[in-house]
Amino acid sequence: MKNNHHWGIYITNTSNKKKLIHEFLINSSYQNIASYIGNKIALFSKITIAQLIEDEDRYDSKTIAKENSQPLKSMSSGEQKKALLKHLLSTDNKVIILDNVFDNLDIESQKKIKKTLTEKADKISFIQLISRKEDKLPFLTHFAVLENETLKTYSSLSSIPFFKNKNTLTGVIPPPINDSNYTEQVLIKLNNITVSFGEKTVLKNINWQIDRGSFWELIGANGSGKTTILSMLTGENPKGYGQDLYIFGKKKGSGESIWDIKKRIGYFTPSMTDKFKGNHTIENMLISGFNDSIGLYVKPTDVQKQLAKQWLKLLQMENLKDTLFKELSMGQKRVIMTTRAMVKHPELLILDEPTTGLDDFSASLLVSLVNKMAQESQTTILFVSHRKENNLTPQYQYLLTPSTAGSTGTITRL
Repeated sequence: MKNNHHWGIYITNTSNKKKLIHEFLINSSYQNIASYIGNKIALFSKITIAQLIEDEDRYDSKTIAKENSQPLKSMSSGEQKKALLKHLLSTDNKVIILDNVFDNLDIESQKKIKKTLTEKADKISFIQLISRKEDKLPFLTHFAVLENETLKTYSSLSSIPFFKNKNTLTGVIPPPINDSNYTEQVLIKLNNITVSFGEKTVLKNINWQIDRGSFWELIGANGSGKTTILSMLTGENPKGYGQDLYIFGKKKGSGESIWDIKKRIGYFTPSMTDKFKGNHTIENMLISGFNDSIGLYVKPTDVQKQLAKQWLKLLQMENLKDTLFKELSMGQKRVIMTTRAMVKHPELLILDEPTTGLDDFSASLLVSLVNKMAQESQTTILFVSHRKENNLTPQYQYLLTPSTAGSTGTITRL
């Protein structure tokens, strides 16, 4: 192997990652990191993907998937990342910045990409931006932490103190503002559900019963149909009509409205944070969860205010109650948004890749919060992830296994 420098830079959820990336791309160097001046630097990041999608829409041309008729924006997030990496490795880039390269990728894809990057490490210098310790590439030679805008170097990744941080929550989950009127044992039921898009079958004979108060983890490879199932449960996908699908005791298509379904569901996915750009305090953000609104547009009741304070106390964030949401770190935003989905004690709480992009400390706090909700409430939880969160304590796991005939499902009691 050549004497290439391969940096692992640990990014916390208070790091100014955007500035670091910008400085690298325009100056080929940053503070005390080894200089890459004179080398062509490429960026592997969702930032690059977003720009390429914008270019596709604006110029009606494909940059990284010319051999594929599928537009980049129609791919899953995992497929987008794989297409971008394939493109970058096929060019003459001498340095590539890898921004959370393994997020949104299934385990097999992670293994393949790790193998590919290791094989390329003698020809290309990599700068890996790491949020989770387990994502470290095996060939890294230098290590640093980005503390806000300052890089601090370390002799090894294990010596970085951020990895030693653990977070657990004390106290109890605040009570619901209203008791649920749903008393049946079965919350969701899918009987022999098959879903196709055109000639492609995505799901094949899916059978899955989700009981009230249970805690499930939904896993599966990229493209296995997880998003399809979620969209049928939330009412966004019409593929559930005409099938033997029961949601909150009613067969799909029996007269329920999307609002009837949504008011019973708490939902969070990381992309939701982009919708909240107003000047809302985090106290008002939590209160808006009682009304499923983006922001707070009606005067909150005294009970809502009191419950919001109790949630903030549980999160040890009561001193931040008047802080604007936009001023929080990414980890704090994610915890507040997850809590916002919980405050009304929904019959069903769907958390879609909630730890994506979080550092180890923030991820451990969020997982602790989800576990407490499962233990101390009647809410049914569906946690969706490609990443194995070691401290997560679901009761059951539903695994989607893809095939040419469509994905099938397997239930495991944990």
